[in-house]
Amino acid sequence: MNASPPTCLITGASGGVATALAIRLRAQGWRLALVGRDRARLAPAADDLAIMADVSTEAGAADALAAATAAFGAPPDAVVNCAGAVLIAPIGRTSERQYRDCLSANLDTAFFVARAYVASLQAARRGGALVFFSSVAAGVGVGNHPAIAAAKGGVEALTRSLAADAAALGLRVNAIAPGLLETPATAKFVSGDLARRAVSAQYPLGRHGAADDAAALAAFLVSADAGWISGQVIAVDGGFLGVRPAVKVS
Repeated sequence: MNASPPTCLITGASGGVATALAIRLRAQGWRLALVGRDRARLAPAADDLAIMADVSTEAGAADALAAATAAFGAPPDAVVNCAGAVLIAPIGRTSERQYRDCLSANLDTAFFVARAYVASLQAARRGGALVFFSSVAAGVGVGNHPAIAAAKGGVEALTRSLAADAAALGLRVNAIAPGLLETPATAKFVSGDLARRAVSAQYPLGRHGAADDAAALAAFLVSADAGWISGQVIAVDGGFLGVRPAVKVS
């Protein structure tokens, strides 16, 4: 008898990284639950479950986990919180509404998804894997990023704290901190050859990221191959955080 396929719930599932991750996991035999606020923007495959929910709220996150658990017959083996939003603006030009929306999209989604997932795992008395998304802006000062740096800094702290709390449950919690990834949400920052070259020049490896760069790591972190990895924030940034290339002066 064949074992049941592993299951994963992906939030923010209409985004570029989530789409790339879904393609990878389907190819590996996973069954997916795709969560978004606008069902029309989701692109589920025939075997996927599509769930409309706002996971920036406690009720929305709980509803999403409940729907996935009911469909799968058990809590998802993994949850990847791809929900988020990009805000690049200096603090003096960031309105209160923009700031609160940024925290809601990036930090509140992580907190409430984690809360709902932990509750479902506790009820089932089993473990799992949870992956969040941070940003290089949480690890080093980057101009015009104060709101998103604050939100993603919270995500990184949540990752470590929750990994400690949930270890006895068997839940592994990790975060990915990417540099700029080219997705529909960031397309305006790399529109045109000059902008593309200027962004790519910031990264030691000479290019900005692709959605699949982060998706590949997320797929690994939810897999059994990462079974002894927890509480980590892993950069996917072409060396942005860890490398200072020699500067040639002519």
